[in-house]
Amino acid sequence: MTPVTRQEVLGLYRKIFQIAKKWQSASGQIEETIKEKEYIKNEARTLFRKNKNVTDPKLIKQCIEECEARIEIGLHYNIPYPRPIHLPPMGLAHKQGRTLRHQEKLRKISKPIYLKSHDEVS
Repeated sequence: MTPVTRQEVLGLYRKIFQIAKKWQSASGQIEETIKEKEYIKNEARTLFRKNKNVTDPKLIKQCIEECEARIEIGLHYNIPYPRPIHLPPMGLAHKQGRTLRHQEKLRKISKPIYLKSHDEVS
């Protein structure tokens, strides 16, 4: 990891914890706010620890883009949780054969960048 990339990653990590410190839930309830702050911190720790040994520059760039996307979406919608894909699971495919494999491939390709690591962790 280059020094510039390292500083960028550490800056994102600090930014996430600053956001968590100032976070207010959409409902305004104290219990919800505390729960969401803890979720933000735990999610950040889990994902950063999971990816700390990544050395491939392309994969590092992908992780940075995912982190930035999740930050922006969380701040915009005021929800810390990843927004789900609104497609019925396997709604367009037959239950077996080529069509199912093709549908699974399309679903994997079309997954938004901010959900790539969410499925791996949860």
